[in-house]
Amino acid sequence: MDILKIVAVSFQNAGKIFDFNACELELAVGDKVIVETERGRALASVVTAPREEAPDSSRPKLKNVLRLANDADLEMAEKNAAREDEALQFCKRRAHERKMEMKMVRAEYLFDGSKIVFYFTADGRIDFRELVRDLAQHFRTRIEMRQIGVRDEAKMVGGLGVCGRELCCCTHLRSFAPVSVKMAKAQGLALNPSKISGQCGRLLCCLCYEYETYNELRKNLPKSGKKIELPTGPAEVVSVDILGQSVTVNENGQRRQVSLSELQGKVKQVPSNKELPAAEKTVRKKPAAAEQKDAASPADKKPNRRHGRRRNPAKPAGDGSDSSRPEERRSNDRRIEDRDQKAQEKQPPKDELKDGKSNRPRRRRRRPRNRPKPPSQTDNNS
Repeated sequence: MDILKIVAVSFQNAGKIFDFNACELELAVGDKVIVETERGRALASVVTAPREEAPDSSRPKLKNVLRLANDADLEMAEKNAAREDEALQFCKRRAHERKMEMKMVRAEYLFDGSKIVFYFTADGRIDFRELVRDLAQHFRTRIEMRQIGVRDEAKMVGGLGVCGRELCCCTHLRSFAPVSVKMAKAQGLALNPSKISGQCGRLLCCLCYEYETYNELRKNLPKSGKKIELPTGPAEVVSVDILGQSVTVNENGQRRQVSLSELQGKVKQVPSNKELPAAEKTVRKKPAAAEQKDAASPADKKPNRRHGRRRNPAKPAGDGSDSSRPEERRSNDRRIEDRDQKAQEKQPPKDELKDGKSNRPRRRRRRPRNRPKPPSQTDNNS
C-alpha cells in the first residue's frame, strides 16, 4: 500500500486551506508552489509541512503539486497583480456608466491569465450580462462575476479594527464562525452597535474568542440577584466580576466585595419558592381548630344533609328508631297508585271518536323556509 504525502496550501493570505498531493517533492512552510486546480494552474503558499497518510477510499482524489515556483512564475504573478488594479478601475467605470447598483471589490487574474474574476457586493440580484459583454470585448479573455458578502468584502479590502490592530479576518482568521448577541451579554459588554460591530457592520468576530472561558468561570459564581447565606448573615448578590472571580453583595444595607475563596465552603444559597421541587414547596398550614376537626373519629362526624333525606322538624327525634317509616312509605305508594288510576278513568280512550273525528290534536303543517310565498290574488272588479 502506497503512503500519500499530503501538504496543505493556501492561495491568499489568511485564506482557506486545501490539501494537495506533494508526490516526491521536498517542501517546507512558506514555499511557493504551482498546483493544478479545477480552474487551471495557480500559485499557492505552503501552510503546513508535508505529512504522511494512508490512502482512504472515501477521501476524494487529491490534485498534485506540480513543482516549486521559479523566478519566472513569481514575476508573472507580480504582473497579474498590477493588471488587476487596472481591470478593477475599468469595471467600476463601466458599472457607473450603466447605473448598476453594485460595488466592485476586487479583480483577480488566474495564474495563466486565461480568466478574470470580479468580486462585487449588492443588495439583491444584478443582471450584469451587458457588463460582462463590455469587459470581454475590452480584455479579450473570459470574465466571471462573483457576488460576495460584507464579511468577505472586509477580508479582501482589509483595515483596522476598534482595538487598533489589523482585522482578524485579514491576518489569521481563515473561516467565519457564527456570532450572536448572547456572547456579548455573557461578557458584560454594552449592547451598543457601534461598540460591538466591526468594519463589515456585523458583530465582532472576536466576541467568540473568550466566550467559552467566560462560561467556565461563571459556573463557580452565584448569579446576580441571588440570595446567599454568609457566616455573618443573609446577603444578596448585586454584581458579579467574572474575571476577578468575586461578587459584590448587599448585607444589611451595606455593600462589600467577597472573593471566590471566601465563598467556597462558607456560602449556603437560599433557594426561592420557584426553584423548590413540587414535593418540597411550602404548603399553607391549617389552623389548630381545623386540625382537631380532621383528627376526630368518623363516628363523631355528622352526616351530610344534602345527600341524605331532609329531617322533618315537626317530629321529635325520639330514641332514634325508624320502625314507623316503612309503613308510611307503603301508604304513600298506595295513594299515588289510586290517584293515577282515577286520572286514567276520566280520560277517554285514544281510539274513541267524537262526531266521527279523532280526539287527537291535528298536527300543523309547516311551510318550508326556502319556498317562496304564493302571490296574493287581487280581485278584478271589471
